[in-house]
Amino acid sequence: MRKFRWVAVLSAALATGALTAPAAAAGPGCAELGGTVDADGVCRVQAATDTYTLEFSFPDDYPDQAPLVAYLTQARDGFVNVADNPDALNLPYELDARGEGYQSATTRSVVFTVWQNVGGVHPQTFYQAFNWDVVKRAPITFDTLFKPGTEPMDVIYTEVSRYLEKQGMIAPVLPADGTDPAKYQNFALTDDSLLFFFSQGEVFAENVGPVQAVVPRSAVASLLAV
Repeated sequence: MRKFRWVAVLSAALATGALTAPAAAAGPGCAELGGTVDADGVCRVQAATDTYTLEFSFPDDYPDQAPLVAYLTQARDGFVNVADNPDALNLPYELDARGEGYQSATTRSVVFTVWQNVGGVHPQTFYQAFNWDVVKRAPITFDTLFKPGTEPMDVIYTEVSRYLEKQGMIAPVLPADGTDPAKYQNFALTDDSLLFFFSQGEVFAENVGPVQAVVPRSAVASLLAV
């Protein structure tokens, strides 16, 4: 199964089986999904049958677990229904959702990289982000990320285009996509950056794959509401 990087990287001792510390007690979200928490505080959910394999992981201490669990539950149930269909071909299917944790002084974020193979010619990779304001104790959406009355899209489009050009992206982000807030719903915050995650085919052609872009926080600091 394809693997993805994520912030809580396991130590070499764990990889070799040398780490023997007991797993932590699972939080309510992890327990609801039937997962276990490893020594790094990562919830891990695994399932396998003759028709599919499934793996989820995410930081167990993310404050707002209800929508995260609801998303993973819906993804799991839909995937299992497809895999267990008597007409399913090219089994077994695979679903891998790996959550990376990010944080700033006032926010927490988890971004899932979801890799799914349901028998098609090419697997699909997409993102799903969750953000939490630890001061206001409320979810952060793109609509609440910025101060009322501000117009952040021109700045964001300019910074994203500049970043992707530096990364060697030959095809430009078209203005119709680059200034569309709907394309920027998956994001994360750190003290230094505002990161955006574009699923496969969302902004560029399918064969480009998923794309990430980093905007310096200083470029949008006066616009942010968090």
